Amino acid sequence: MQVIATYFKYDTAPMHLFLDTEFTDLLHCELLSIGIVTEDGQEFYAERSDADLAQCSDFCRVAVLPLLGSEQAAICTEAELSTRLKAWLAKFEHAGQVLVSVDHPTDWELFTYLARDEDTLKVPDWIRGQSIRSSIDPRDIEEYWRLNGRRDHHALHDAKALCFAWQQSAKGNECI
Repeated sequence: MQVIATYFKYDTAPMHLFLDTEFTDLLHCELLSIGIVTEDGQEFYAERSDADLAQCSDFCRVAVLPLLGSEQAAICTEAELSTRLKAWLAKFEHAGQVLVSVDHPTDWELFTYLARDEDTLKVPDWIRGQSIRSSIDPRDIEEYWRLNGRRDHHALHDAKALCFAWQQSAKGNECI
């Protein structure tokens, strides 16, 4: 599924969120963690306690799993993660529109599964997604890692790196 940029018909700019996920494998994709950062530095981070780790690729076992588990308050079941995410997102409904930026379509797919309404199976109409992969410079992502002493494949840090790269390319609002 390809994320298509959405153009808004509103007088004010949308609230901009940057999203990243970590998951087991592209073929047997199951969410492990999700990180979101807003333009003004608000954060959401959660890790699944009920993911089937047997589905993890070798890459995931080496690069992702060692980064999980250090934030006990972030660990929860998929159902609890969905509830927490929806509650966190509800804070932004007043903004009119929320634009969720991703660099990989799987991030958007996993997000929409968690954020969807249980009855309609759709995300709220005030939330839209866009891919920013082609509008950011990968060197800016690397610069974020260098400046912040972080490494990739942690969903929250990757979301912050996306925000930083977007800031560099679009000269947007300061991101943390």
